[in-house]
Amino acid sequence: MFHTAIPQANWPNAPRTSGLPRPLDSEALSLLRLFLTPILERAASWQALHEQLCAKGFRLVFRRGHMVILNDTGEGLCTGSDLGVPLAALSARIGRPCVRAHRTGQTGELDLPRAAARAARA
Repeated sequence: MFHTAIPQANWPNAPRTSGLPRPLDSEALSLLRLFLTPILERAASWQALHEQLCAKGFRLVFRRGHMVILNDTGEGLCTGSDLGVPLAALSARIGRPCVRAHRTGQTGELDLPRAAARAARA
């Protein structure tokens, strides 16, 4: 029983199977909040959010129902909830994102041309 609990207790070193980012230490999370939260809070559309994140070297994807921010190497850094701006709050403010799902249905990316057309109609 004790031997089975050890790998679970050492989960930060476990392989990434869920596609979600591992929890960050408090200092790294504080820096990301200072840097990224204003971008998320001020974005007027998904297109604008995408462009602002790309300008800073980040990317936005969706994994298992979470909005995940990736760094320039494609590694998941944090979710919107980690930054205090969950997907539900952002969707309520700027509308639901148009997401192009990958084959598994577990992950997806913003479908920007469709999102831009929908915003133009509104």
